[in-house]
Amino acid sequence: MTSKRFARLVVLLTCRAVALCVGGTLVLNSSARERQKSPPARPVTETKIVRARDLGVRFEGTPGKFNAITDVAGVEVGYTTLISGEGKLEVGKGPVRTGVTAIIPRGRNSLNDPVYAGLFSLNGNGEMTGTAWVEESGFLEGPIVITNTHSVGVARDAVIQWRVKHGAADVTGYWWSLPVVAETWDGWLNDINGFHVNP
Repeated sequence: MTSKRFARLVVLLTCRAVALCVGGTLVLNSSARERQKSPPARPVTETKIVRARDLGVRFEGTPGKFNAITDVAGVEVGYTTLISGEGKLEVGKGPVRTGVTAIIPRGRNSLNDPVYAGLFSLNGNGEMTGTAWVEESGFLEGPIVITNTHSVGVARDAVIQWRVKHGAADVTGYWWSLPVVAETWDGWLNDINGFHVNP
């Protein structure tokens, strides 16, 4: 994958993660950033998935059958969206508008079959674990996980626990994991200091 395609993939995944954090709808206007109260939870039937192409991001080629990352053979995606509470922010209680997305490039049954990987930093802002190993080795060994800023650590730990349960030792006979977990700040929408993401 070229760095240009990787950058576009990062934009796509970030847009999707943000959309998931607000129940499937990406809010593009600045008034959402100025809100003091969380928007009320919307029924799933009212949400619309926003695609990168809908936002004007251009990609080479034509979209797959579902216009999704899972159109690529072997790619598996799992996510959990957490939505609860309404009204004024109470740290530890909500409102909660966050989640976790995990992308497994070759699927759950090929955890010890790494894919080539690289790193591109658009603006140098944002935390991502596991990048030193990606830069050093050129490989991604496991899922790419996206969550809110204050849940990167717990998501990283959960990935390692999951890998221990489902993976096997590497060719040297040892087992270790440096998972890639990236953040997106959803504090305008979410009780980010309430630590609602748990393994």
